Parts: sequence; C-alpha cells; structure tokens
Amino acid sequence: MLQALKAVVGEQYRIDVVDVDTDPALVEQFDELVPVLQGCLPGQSPQTLCHYHLDVAAVARFLGRPEAWGYGLKCHRIR
Repeated sequence: MLQALKAVVGEQYRIDVVDVDTDPALVEQFDELVPVLQGCLPGQSPQTLCHYHLDVAAVARFLGRPEAWGYGLKCHRIR
C-alpha cells in the first residue's frame, strides 16, 4: 500500500509510517486490518480511509478537501 500511496500523492503530503506492533492500543484497534491508511487533520481524530489495499478514490476525496491540503497521511504497517 505504501508504494502505491507514494505513487498517487508524490511528495506533496507527509506520510507517517507507524509500526502497529509498537503500541498495544494500535494492535487492539487494527489487529487484522493492517495495512491501514488514515488521513490526519489538525485538531481531529485520524480518519480511516482504507485497509488492506489502497482506495485511490477515498484518498482523492480526503485530499480534495481544502482543510487536508498540506497535512499528512498515516500508514499503519503490516504486523
């Protein structure tokens, strides 16, 4: 998913890669759903955009919102 995401968004957005196994809360939350992609906006909880495979349409909808411009994406990696 990470390589596909980079191909779609290029260098325009920050992509934070998080190892789920480093945080028991993330293991509990995502467990079998990894990889998971979340969109992150300031002052809001991360929004899950897709899991397992990149959903280009969901990423485009999220990044098309003006409040998302210049903010980041978080890719939770496979366990």
